[in-house]
Amino acid sequence: MSKQNKPSIVFAHGLWADGSCFGKLIPSLQAEGHEVIAAQYGLDALATDVAAVTAALGRVSGPAILVGHSYGGTVITAAGADPRVAGLVYIAALAPDADETSQSLQAKFPVTDVFSHIEVADGRIWLKPSGTVCFAGDLSEQEQALVWATQGVPVPDLFEQKVAGTAWRAKPSWYVVARQDRTVHPELQHFVAKRMGATVAEADSSHVPMLSQPGLVLDVIRKAAAAVQRR
Repeated sequence: MSKQNKPSIVFAHGLWADGSCFGKLIPSLQAEGHEVIAAQYGLDALATDVAAVTAALGRVSGPAILVGHSYGGTVITAAGADPRVAGLVYIAALAPDADETSQSLQAKFPVTDVFSHIEVADGRIWLKPSGTVCFAGDLSEQEQALVWATQGVPVPDLFEQKVAGTAWRAKPSWYVVARQDRTVHPELQHFVAKRMGATVAEADSSHVPMLSQPGLVLDVIRKAAAAVQRR
């Protein structure tokens, strides 16, 4: 696969994160010839977050693969309906169906530990420092501190919002399950991966395998890119 015809990669981050959470993946993908961009959005509304990813698609060549972590899975599920998108990669991510919201999907599974370590203040939901072990417990203390310092904070009703589009019903999908996840329950991850018919890879990791096991996640993205290229 030459650099000229490799699919582009567009990343979508989750809650308590920003585009820097993909910093261990982006340099390798760029070096391998992919155009890469991490969409940055404010977690103010699902519609505007989806619009930001759609805008990012316009900054790279098609076809593109969308990669969504956590709530970013909800974002790429809607944004992936764009015809420029050829495939979807979910990392420990939500993937609601047309009749679900992020919250209604999550409510079907056990509550995870991280929700005991949040605080609503100034119209936002903040992750407390004590919550980083639930979010990124397999990182060093220094890396956990960086994750906390760069957190993106959502509005309280973000998970109740819905946007049209269920891309995984029409496009090939890959899913990285984080077995030790204390933020998005592993049972939810297995459920949505099976429902979408995704090609599944499992990481014995926290909620952030792209930081704790970047090689595994890169391998999944590479396989997705190769499969899309062959289509």
